[in-house]
Amino acid sequence: MTEFNDMLAPPPMHLPEDQPASTDPSMALKHPASPAIWASLAVEAIDHASTDMERVHAYALARTGYHRSLDRLRAAGWKGWGPIPFEHEPNQGVLKSIACLALASKMIGDDAEYERCRQMLSDADPQCVAILLESE
Repeated sequence: MTEFNDMLAPPPMHLPEDQPASTDPSMALKHPASPAIWASLAVEAIDHASTDMERVHAYALARTGYHRSLDRLRAAGWKGWGPIPFEHEPNQGVLKSIACLALASKMIGDDAEYERCRQMLSDADPQCVAILLESE
């Protein structure tokens, strides 16, 4: 369990349930606001990207998941900072989407975006960096 000791920080974010993760593209069409679904699609695309077009596609999926994650966080009252514990399962789609954008950014050579997303994950829950970016 991650300890959050910043007394000035807002309380840890505990998002409501999300759709189950899925690599079925039709699920993204049925539930376009689901970070968990976009993260699953992005992971699959990142894992199989070998051409420039596949890397661009993976990046686009990851970017979509990232923006859907920000929408979900803001709708829950997040103000742009504060803990987002990985151990709370409904938060995992959001954190995985941020990690996917980091990995896809690195894959296309955007190291600055990779570092920004890595820092965002560290700020949200330092322990999730090792979990989500273990392949770095």
